[in-house]
Amino acid sequence: MGDHLDLLLGVLLVASPVLGISSCSSDGRMALYRFCNLTQIPRVLNTTESLLLSFNYIKTVTATSFPFLERLQLLELGTQFSSLTIDKEAFRNLPNLRILDLGKSQIDFLHPDAFQGLPHLFELRLFSCGLSDAVLKDGYFRNLGSLSRLDLSTNQIRSLSLHPSFRELNSLKSIDFFLNQIPIVCEHELKPLRGKTLSFLRLAANNLYSRVSVDWGRCMNPFRDVILETLDVSGNGWTVDITRNFSNAINGSQIFSLVLGYHNMGSGFGFHNIKDPDQSTFAGLAGSSVAQLDLSHGFIFSLNFRLFETLAELKVLNVAHNKINKIAHEAFYGLDSLQVLNMSHNLLGELYNFNFYGLANVAHIDLQRNHIGIIQEETFRFLEKLNTLDLRDNALKTIYFIPSIPNIFLGGNKLATLPTIRFTANFIHLSENRLESLDNLYFLLQVPHLQILILNQNRFSSCNQGRVHSESLSLEKLFLGENMLQLAWETGSCWDVFKGLPRLQVLYLNNNYLTFLLPGVFSDLTALRGLSLNSNRLTVLSPGNLPPNLEILDVSRNQLLSPDPDVFASLHFVDITHNKFICECELSAFIRWLNQTNVTIFGSHADIYCMYPNSLSGTSLYSVSTDGCDEEEILRSLKFSLFILFTVTLVLFLLTVLTVVKFRGFCFLCYKMVQRLLFEDRTLGRDSDTYTYDAYLCFSSKDFEWVHNALLRHLDAQYSDQNRFHLCFEERDFMPGENHIANIHNAVRSSRKVVCLVSRHFLRDGWCLEAFSYAQSRALAYLNGALVMVVVGSLSQYQLMKHEAIRAFVQKRQYLRWPQDLQDVGWFLDKLSQHILRKEKETKKDDSIQLQTIATIS
Repeated sequence: MGDHLDLLLGVLLVASPVLGISSCSSDGRMALYRFCNLTQIPRVLNTTESLLLSFNYIKTVTATSFPFLERLQLLELGTQFSSLTIDKEAFRNLPNLRILDLGKSQIDFLHPDAFQGLPHLFELRLFSCGLSDAVLKDGYFRNLGSLSRLDLSTNQIRSLSLHPSFRELNSLKSIDFFLNQIPIVCEHELKPLRGKTLSFLRLAANNLYSRVSVDWGRCMNPFRDVILETLDVSGNGWTVDITRNFSNAINGSQIFSLVLGYHNMGSGFGFHNIKDPDQSTFAGLAGSSVAQLDLSHGFIFSLNFRLFETLAELKVLNVAHNKINKIAHEAFYGLDSLQVLNMSHNLLGELYNFNFYGLANVAHIDLQRNHIGIIQEETFRFLEKLNTLDLRDNALKTIYFIPSIPNIFLGGNKLATLPTIRFTANFIHLSENRLESLDNLYFLLQVPHLQILILNQNRFSSCNQGRVHSESLSLEKLFLGENMLQLAWETGSCWDVFKGLPRLQVLYLNNNYLTFLLPGVFSDLTALRGLSLNSNRLTVLSPGNLPPNLEILDVSRNQLLSPDPDVFASLHFVDITHNKFICECELSAFIRWLNQTNVTIFGSHADIYCMYPNSLSGTSLYSVSTDGCDEEEILRSLKFSLFILFTVTLVLFLLTVLTVVKFRGFCFLCYKMVQRLLFEDRTLGRDSDTYTYDAYLCFSSKDFEWVHNALLRHLDAQYSDQNRFHLCFEERDFMPGENHIANIHNAVRSSRKVVCLVSRHFLRDGWCLEAFSYAQSRALAYLNGALVMVVVGSLSQYQLMKHEAIRAFVQKRQYLRWPQDLQDVGWFLDKLSQHILRKEKETKKDDSIQLQTIATIS
């Protein structure tokens, strides 16, 4: 556990720039000086735990280069742009250093005692430093009792003659000699490692044993008494003979994982000059307890008869990236413990019933990326422990061979339909095939125990009208992306495709050309938590479209114009990026929700933008203002404005009415003044040939003073030049000495109108009543309105009706009353003037009627 924690510490410290430390600075714990053009070790605080000095020009490291840094655990001096000289005890002031990185720095001089004084050093990185095998022979690593990982890859080491001090490195677990120039390793060279258990020994890419002639009798077993968890000898160009000789030489050494990748074994496709491995190739590994064997990246064409029969403890076999085209009978005989077989990226075209005989405990077979087009029905039938079968990216057109296993990978084949065979599975992968009819989906939903079904990138676009929907009580995840469900649903078919899926939690419907969601299509998905509708053509989403308990929704890359925020209110996460939002007032509710919601919105603000109008195209919705778009606020403002307008109007109206009522006299005077200013004064002159007077004022002599002040001064032209009427009244215009009745008759006949001012005195005056009767008879004779009656004072209707002549007039004609309020006098005089000026149509009756009327009145 401690080793793993130390490794994690190293990774974190090396990755320190991502923690926000700026270059060429220190925060007390981390000192970062990469690319700072340094030529010497900088002084740092004694609290520093990590010192990173790569990519500089430091040339020399001596015992005085570092101050005493008791807490320093990581020192990085790799990748210097100048050659490096490391002197004696150069790191003695770093007693607790755990990781020392000198990788990719050309070391011109390395003192044998350079690493002395580092009792806690856990990992030493010396890759690509130009070191020779002297670094192994001369005891450079003595006294490093805590050293666990030693990386000497990509150097110029030509021999593995280890110094005896390696015996003292009791913590050493991993040694990397990748890409050196080590031609041979023999038993005596690795004697200091005897009795040790190494988790990793890498001798890859050294041309080991391939460029020299090896006398195995003298060289013997280089790993005698060494336990190796992983031995990597890949990339050395081994042929079948070298592999066989090596296997025989290390017979008995415990190697749990043997990596022989990038080899030269096998004839390849179309060649026969190089042998494929045979029964003897790995026979020497019989006593090595090999559990994992990697033979990938070679040229093996045929897996020969009982090729691995001696590897009884083998659990993982990797023969991927070869040229395997044939599997001989009993090729896997003896692999009774094998659990994982990787045969991907080969040239298999057919599989036969006998191919996997002997794999009684195999759980995982990887056959992806071959050219398999035919598989016999019984090929996998008797593999009782088979858990996962991966046949992706082959050329299968049918799957009659499918056994009842939990996990089946069949993506990337040429399946156009599925046979109605019975099998069980927990996981089925069928993406990138040619399935068109949704009948295949209904069939798959009947597979017992199915939990995950992947059908992406098929051609689902049609449906059998009469099919009854299937139920799957176990399905939890369904992937139907990149199909054409829109075409099937447009025909009105398969609307029940998601019925009977009570445990479905995740559904992918992305890239299905969907322009609408069927009513209630998700209503039965009560357990659905995640739904992807990404990259469709949806323009509208309604709250009823989505499942009731949905938490995660992806509707990105659709054509949503003005979505209803209530659709997303119950979600926890939603992706609405890259839609075609119309940023008008219809979107205001959604924009307000976007800025206030607690729902987590995936994507950056810049990816949620307006598409229309052009003035806002590309603008983030988070930057769009909704001022003036709140309909309720506008309605409230409108109501308030209308209320204010109505109130002001009513108040002004009432004030106007009150003003007119209170000051109506003054208002009338103003009105008349304006009328005179704006319009020509069109005074109706009297007809001089017919009438002498405009009006005859008939009133009691007792009312003369009142009549004089109230009427004559304001109407009669002789009193003022501004008055327009020539009036006749007794005191001035009756002929003295003339019969009084004759004067009255002459006055009535000579006047256009007769104005009788009926007062209490008028009703008691016989001459006044005579004049009223004669004027009324004239009005009746000519059928005109020549008589104007003005009631003066508080005379009641009853008092007026007591007189016959007045009664007859009151019953048929309207009369005027003198106003009680003095301010109404002007208005009254104007009205009276209108009556005087009004021309009535006169119709003269025959003389007999006229004389009869006059006689009656007399």
